[in-house]
Amino acid sequence: MSAEKITAEKRTEFGKGAARRIRREHKIPAVVYGHGAEPLHVILPGHATMMALKNHGYNALLELSLDGETHLALTKQVQIDPIKRVIEHVDFVAVVRGEKVTVEVPIIVVGEAKPGTLVVTEASSIQLEAEATHVPEQIEVSVEGAVAGTLITAADLPLPQDVSLLVDPATLIVNVTEQVSAAALEADLEQAEVEAGIEKDAPETEAAADSE
Repeated sequence: MSAEKITAEKRTEFGKGAARRIRREHKIPAVVYGHGAEPLHVILPGHATMMALKNHGYNALLELSLDGETHLALTKQVQIDPIKRVIEHVDFVAVVRGEKVTVEVPIIVVGEAKPGTLVVTEASSIQLEAEATHVPEQIEVSVEGAVAGTLITAADLPLPQDVSLLVDPATLIVNVTEQVSAAALEADLEQAEVEAGIEKDAPETEAAADSE
């Protein structure tokens, strides 16, 4: 994963009013934490930052140019306006090339399982350890031709070189089950109602006959 180069400005005004002014100028307030230094408050260009995060996903790595210095920053949290769907704020963690970082990487299921099966994704992301400049954008899991009963665990994930799991290898990621028919679902529901002592109302025709 290469670092996207972004020119940043130093942020000197704070508070809600200042943040609103920054956003009105189509810019984004952000902060870079880490490595024992004071948090670095910056202002980022809106469109360039949005495209970088869109192209590189959860863990976008940005190379922030600020006052002649370069800061390598790994995306940790993005705040998005729930109505306007624009980026309101970004939190980064400062990293250096060669260091290991802990990241949450999305899992993408690809392929088609055998007919008559149901593919259940048990985990949509996985916690990994990777070198800061080689964080995978996603991990693809193939279910092509998988039959009912197939279980894919964390240990089965195709991880890139020098990337390691930070979860139990037995963690279930994908479960391929037999697809249940509507009739079978209805039968199971009726059985559950019987076991729970739930009595259904009689059909209208039966109720009318009983009243005669």
